[in-house]
Amino acid sequence: MKQGAIAANDVAAAPAEAAAIAPRRTKGRLLLMLSVPLLLAAVGAYLWLTSGRFVSTDNAYVQQDKVAVAAEISGTIAEVAVRENQQVKKGDLLFRIDPSNYRIALAQAEAQIAAAQVQVNRTQAEVAGSGADIKGAEANLTYAQRAFDRQAELLERGFTTRARYDEALHEVQEARERLANARSEAEVTQAQLRSGPDTNQPALLAARAARDKALLDLKRTEIRAPADGYVTQTDRLQVGNAVIQGMSVVTVVRSGDVWVEANYKETDLAKMAPGQPAEVKLDAYPSRKLHGHVASIGRGTGSEFSVLPAQNASGNWVKVTQRVPVRIVLDEDAGRPLLAGLSAEVSVDTQETPPPARSAGSAHASATIPQPRAAARR
Repeated sequence: MKQGAIAANDVAAAPAEAAAIAPRRTKGRLLLMLSVPLLLAAVGAYLWLTSGRFVSTDNAYVQQDKVAVAAEISGTIAEVAVRENQQVKKGDLLFRIDPSNYRIALAQAEAQIAAAQVQVNRTQAEVAGSGADIKGAEANLTYAQRAFDRQAELLERGFTTRARYDEALHEVQEARERLANARSEAEVTQAQLRSGPDTNQPALLAARAARDKALLDLKRTEIRAPADGYVTQTDRLQVGNAVIQGMSVVTVVRSGDVWVEANYKETDLAKMAPGQPAEVKLDAYPSRKLHGHVASIGRGTGSEFSVLPAQNASGNWVKVTQRVPVRIVLDEDAGRPLLAGLSAEVSVDTQETPPPARSAGSAHASATIPQPRAAARR
């Protein structure tokens, strides 16, 4: 009997519970039906408001300054002081060229200086001796002139012959020629010393220049790091390898100067300007986003500065969207090593446009151009 009564009560309560659940289900369906359009409207509004605001590209790479180190002289590598990816400071020894030939050249230059000094001393002695030669020639000329005068007087009186007179005249002429030659030689030797003191003689200057060149070449046998950074591409640094003057042997990646070069399509540059914020995401560190800003926009497309620029003046020309390099400078420390060449994805916020920089020329022009005056009221 009791079980029958309970079953009758449950049957009576079931319609009441169903009647209470029905309004709740209706409200849930109504909220669900309204939330989906509202969500779609919100997403559409966000996309409409931010449409064209962010310009992104995945054609971006980390860049660093790289210094190609080349030897300024030729020779054979005698010593290697670095290894691959080693950190160096400016002035650290990278490698050394065999200095034997350049030491010999320095010794030859020193010998040239000594020979030039001997030549200068000889010239000074010749200048000093030329004065004595001139005095001797003058004395001989005086003696010959007196002998000629006596022969001329005796010839007038008839006490000498015409041959003795002619012989005395010839001796006077020879004495004059010897005096002229002595004076000419003195002029030549003195001209060699008129350039200045002994230390400024041309022969000495040339010999000293050769010695300085030999000293410089000997110093250049030690190739040192031009800047702080990391050494790379050291596979050619082998003892015994020949080094050619001016040919790059090793590369130093300069530390500290890191930026991202993003190659944007030319159609994305309409609203882009230096100073706009940018967000950088590196493929090597996908969980970390870096903030930076647009430092500069390239003055030409990548194809314009390539080794072989595209020749568009042809009949089968096809228009291709060009890429322009945009330099992105990071505003924060990455916390991880940024290696040159790492791939990145860059997004630039073009809505925040900085005020245009006012050049000095425009400021000067605005200052010099008179402004129109307001009409005076009567």
